[in-house]
Amino acid sequence: MAADCPARRRPLYFSKPRTAKEVAYVTAGRLIQQYQDFCLSKGIDFIRIESVRPHDDTTLFCSAGMQQYKPLFSDPSHSGTVANSQACLRMGDLDEVGDGTHLLHFTMLGLFSFREMTVGSAIDFWLEFLGTLGLVPDLVTIHPARLVEWAPLYGGRVPIVPDPECMWSDGSISGYCTEFYKDGVEIGNIVNPLGSCIDVGFGLERLDMIVNGTPQDDALGTLCETVMTIVESGYRPGNKEQGYVLRKLLRRIHKIGGTLDHPFFTEEVERQKRLRAKYLRLRDRHPEMSPDWWFDTHGIDLSDIRETMDE
Repeated sequence: MAADCPARRRPLYFSKPRTAKEVAYVTAGRLIQQYQDFCLSKGIDFIRIESVRPHDDTTLFCSAGMQQYKPLFSDPSHSGTVANSQACLRMGDLDEVGDGTHLLHFTMLGLFSFREMTVGSAIDFWLEFLGTLGLVPDLVTIHPARLVEWAPLYGGRVPIVPDPECMWSDGSISGYCTEFYKDGVEIGNIVNPLGSCIDVGFGLERLDMIVNGTPQDDALGTLCETVMTIVESGYRPGNKEQGYVLRKLLRRIHKIGGTLDHPFFTEEVERQKRLRAKYLRLRDRHPEMSPDWWFDTHGIDLSDIRETMDE
């Protein structure tokens, strides 16, 4: 029997018993509010962004909270500090979904400073905020090239482990970083882009899992949540870019035996049935044709058809 995706709800108050999904929304929303209040108490402006629409044309979806601020990192005349909660989507984690820590879409709690905050002040900021949640990292990592300079900034408050992987780059902006770990999971990092800026990102869902004990979604729940986030960000199924990703996720839900109470899911299941029947009817006439020909001529993606034929 197909499993239904949980209903998507975002209320903070309920007149009936809460489901696990609803409780997760409440606790996650409370964490965002706590972070917002903390930033405002420090005089730092804060913005919440729930759409995964990208802020530039380098990605199909927003993949990091810093994306909209890239021009400011690169502008030596600009200084200032801002914070946000940004909905993000990273399709690269698709095959890791269901392991308890990887999510396709997630919320990043960010802090961005352009030639104003130092690495030391960013470390103090985050240790103080995590302390308000009753959370002390088990350890932090630092790139060996910055170990002598940055280790004293922790003041013996957290064990430090050298890690040559503590580098970050988006292709145009890069920097060394220090990463925070709790219960074997990376919960966030502080990057020092260009050596003069601060880019901090902490995963809301991972913090919620550790602080509140909120379990992470299984694969089906994560897929359904991601689909609805894409839909609510203004996209619909199609043959290209974001629309194609949406179709791929709808097919994945169907493939693993799930269902989603949304017209897009019903339409995609029926569309795949029609395309599969068309392919079975035509394949013996065109045995040598390439996948590109099938797609360009008949709108049939052979990888999708073969997936459904394996079901």
